[in-house]
Formats: sequence, C-alpha cells, structure tokens
Amino acid sequence: MLRQRSHEIEIMDDLSISGEVVDQTLRELNTINKRLGGNQISIAAFKQLSRGKDEIILADLGCGGGDIMEEMASWSRKMNMNASFIGIDANENIVHYAEKNTRKFHEITYQAINIFSTEFRQQTFDIIHCCLFVHHFTTEQLIELFGQFKKQARVGVIINDLHRHPLAYWSISLLTSLFSKSTMVRNDAAISVARGFKKHELKEIMRKAGITDYKLSWKWAFRWKLVF
Repeated sequence: MLRQRSHEIEIMDDLSISGEVVDQTLRELNTINKRLGGNQISIAAFKQLSRGKDEIILADLGCGGGDIMEEMASWSRKMNMNASFIGIDANENIVHYAEKNTRKFHEITYQAINIFSTEFRQQTFDIIHCCLFVHHFTTEQLIELFGQFKKQARVGVIINDLHRHPLAYWSISLLTSLFSKSTMVRNDAAISVARGFKKHELKEIMRKAGITDYKLSWKWAFRWKLVF
C-alpha cells in the first residue's frame, strides 16, 4: 500500500459538484490547512519570492475558497506592495464561493477556467501557486504542466502538496472520520494522501520537465515545498 501513487478519483474531481457540500468542504479544508500549518508553507514561499518587489501578480491554481490568497493579500497590504491575486479553478461553483469568501479584498479576482485550456496557457504571471492541487494529476500531466508553469511564471512557481506516507494516510483518515461533517472531506482526504508524492517521484518529474534549478524540502504535516 502507498508504494505507488493512487489513481483513484476524488469527489472533488467532479467539476460539476455544487451545493452545501462544496461550501462545507472548503471551510473544513481551510481549517485543516491553518491548524496543521499547511497555509504557512505557501505564505513563507510567497514572501521569499516577492521580497524586494514593488508589484506582483500571483495566480493561485485550484484556489479553493481563496483563503491563502487572503492571507497573502493581508501581508502585501502591510508591506505596501501593489499585489494582485487571481484565483483559478475549473469548477464555477467553487469560484462563486471564493468570490463571496474574499469579497473584502479588491485585489483578489477569479477565473473559472481549466488550466489545460488555451485561455489559461496564453496568460503570464509573476508567481504561480498550487496548494494541494497537483496531486490531482498524473505524472505525465505534471511533466507537461511544470514545464508550462515555468514558461508562464516570470518570478517563480510554488508547489505545496502532500507527502505520501502511511502515518499521514492513517492520521488524516482518523481525524476526518471523527471530526469532519463533509462527506467530500471524509472520502477525499485519505485518497489525496495516496495520490501524493515520494521525494524521488517529484525529482523525476522535474528532471523530465527539464527543470534543474529548484528547491525541494519536506515540511511538517507531511508536505512537500517545491519552488522553481
């Protein structure tokens, strides 16, 4: 078990899913990320890449409820940085939730588009950020996507995703079965870990994508922080 990446489909992969289950799921995911320190991995990387910049444009792919962009925007305001954030998700229902969730931040906007679309591929940004997003794709897709992201990001790319590990798998299975009210979270959480990565797998993806200049580090709560 967990020797290889799982290809099992998550409920979240259904781009038509809507209703309260989406809202409850996004609320719970934000709580889990905050309490386990997952958000801080992305925030720290964002601060690092934007250091010394007066202006920055960040695209958050698979943006969920927009909570991480909200934290980034709050920090940018304190630093008097002219920052713009674009949340991108292929599920229009998620985008609608995020728009309401972050309505106090004028610097955050959204696009309901697929990252494989020509519309997305033709855009460029300073930073591309992905949190708990890239494990939804196959290794072959990621080789293509990472190469594409490298061309689209003028400053850098931040990947914050899961380490496939038995302790992470059984811990999140137990926690969500006890405390989650979302059927999507209870179903998807352990599957997400099973679709996560070993270090050598990420390094091989980078090699095949032709990217040699990157930093890969392990972070608490069984996360990989990949910046290139």
